[in-house]
Amino acid sequence: MPLTKAKKEQVVSDVSDLLKESKLTVVAKYQGTSVKDMQALRRQARDNGTQVKVVKNRLVIQALKNLEQFKDVDTSELEGMLTYAFNKEDEVAPAQAIAQFAKDKPTLEFVGALSAEGKWLNATEVKTLSELPSKPVLIASVISLLGSPIRSVISASSGHLPAILSALETKAS
Repeated sequence: MPLTKAKKEQVVSDVSDLLKESKLTVVAKYQGTSVKDMQALRRQARDNGTQVKVVKNRLVIQALKNLEQFKDVDTSELEGMLTYAFNKEDEVAPAQAIAQFAKDKPTLEFVGALSAEGKWLNATEVKTLSELPSKPVLIASVISLLGSPIRSVISASSGHLPAILSALETKAS
């Protein structure tokens, strides 16, 4: 059933809002992916805060033209059966969600992505992003690195503490 003009305008408005709020919008081909698999992708992506939508490319292009930062984006690659993954909290989460799902369902294939600044990333760049650790993992590793010198000093001093105490005891007597 075709969308009415009012519904199309609503979809364009919704997609514009998603694009505006999203730190990274990943575009992927889904031809050959079943409806059941697409529903599973949506559920899985929702776990990391990513929203996956299938929207007519014409309506996405219209939404892009409505936003200042995306006006100059080349939309020539927005052809075929595409799905769009949006995330407003994490830059790599949409790419990771699709890449993780594509390991089991190779019918999903990156086309590219749009950054929050309006830059188009090609499929290779998106694949590279998807291989980065997630934001919480990066934060945990930085905290671990910051705590490392403290742990080293504590472990070094605790290992020599009995020897230091015995030396002080001997010197005092």
